[in-house]
Amino acid sequence: MTALRNDPLIEDALASATDTRCLQIGRGILGNTAEVFQSLFGSASAIIVADENTFRVAGKKVYDALRAAGQKCEEPFLFTDPDLYAEYKYVEELERVIAKTEAIPVAVGSGAINDLTKLVANHCLRQYMCVATAASMDGYTAYGASITYKGSKQTFNCPAPLAVIADLDVIAAAPVAMNASGYADLLAKVPAGADWIVADALAIEPIDAKGWKMVQGRLREWLSDPEGVRQAKPEPLESLVAGLMMGGFAMQHCQTSRPASGAEHQFSHLWDMQHHTNNGQSVSHGFKVGIGTLASVAMYEYILEQPLADLDIAATVAQWPELPEIEASIRALYDEDEVRDKALEEVRAKHSSRQQLEAELRILKTNWPKLKASLTTHLPSRRELQDKLAIVGAPSTPPEIGISHDRLRTSYYQAWHIRRRYTILDLAGRTASFDPCMQSVFGADGLWPA
Repeated sequence: MTALRNDPLIEDALASATDTRCLQIGRGILGNTAEVFQSLFGSASAIIVADENTFRVAGKKVYDALRAAGQKCEEPFLFTDPDLYAEYKYVEELERVIAKTEAIPVAVGSGAINDLTKLVANHCLRQYMCVATAASMDGYTAYGASITYKGSKQTFNCPAPLAVIADLDVIAAAPVAMNASGYADLLAKVPAGADWIVADALAIEPIDAKGWKMVQGRLREWLSDPEGVRQAKPEPLESLVAGLMMGGFAMQHCQTSRPASGAEHQFSHLWDMQHHTNNGQSVSHGFKVGIGTLASVAMYEYILEQPLADLDIAATVAQWPELPEIEASIRALYDEDEVRDKALEEVRAKHSSRQQLEAELRILKTNWPKLKASLTTHLPSRRELQDKLAIVGAPSTPPEIGISHDRLRTSYYQAWHIRRRYTILDLAGRTASFDPCMQSVFGADGLWPA
């Protein structure tokens, strides 16, 4: 069931979801949590998982509604660390509490609280439900939890919540930056889709038609009113929440983050792994992927200008380094041991021999006119995307999140290696376009001159 009226796309996604059975989006629906909980979990006890802020704005009302409905409730668990983020030590902290009960967790919060609760519920062999407090990311309905473990941002396989309640009044009252972060995360689906188009054209990772439609089918509509999102107007916020939830449903359907994550997320994951802060403060996931989106599209704009239909395959293959040479360059590229080790692991998994690269480039050269047309149709300009970020109140230049242009240039190379998923970074690297692209993007007349 869903509180969105006359929306066949979302109804269909919910009906076919592997984990989630109930999604309610609407105004003044916090009190519905008790009814939804009872319909799914019966007489099981509940335990609220929140932090001090989310308990104040929504958790207390949910707790009171459950108790008023006669539901047995454990004492709420509140994270008290003001710097809470999705890191494994907090998984262990929460699991010590949940494992002592038989209660169903009710996560009241946004990204970190949802992911931590999702993984702990899975560890404790039970389902959970979520009450969203901000439209800050797409992970509410996503399969898997994105958690930093041993210095590396990793996706742990675990089911999505059985139910999600998104009260638009609560979400409208969230800090402007949180909903702007969610808008930036939704905007990232644009280059993520482009990366999937490329991987499909090269017969590396075929597009799943249903997963594609869930994310891309109405993406332009969901992104159409950044000013309305900034002003917390109900209809634009409802569209934003719907788009974010659909991204999660697509990940449930495909059992992978491919429908919603490409090179732009690799920049974010890299900066997570490097423990990046700006003026001593953590930068939200959405703000990092927003800048990653611009970085990715800047590379696409360069690549789309190149005559890849005339690519000299023999010369390109001859420049392709063997694995030992790439490993040596990686050892020199990263300062952090854990990030370096992750990059080596991923590169060893995805490295192609020169023979394999030659076959890939033949497919690319043959298909380039059609692929170029598809990408040109799919991708807005970097300037248009940058304007949308600025309008919604999200950072639209790298220095706004504490990333200098020099660091961003290095990040392109580093982000390329930390994940085996095929993206624009791989297309540039495998066509010997990476270095020329960087010279263009960061040159005196480039998109981001130093």
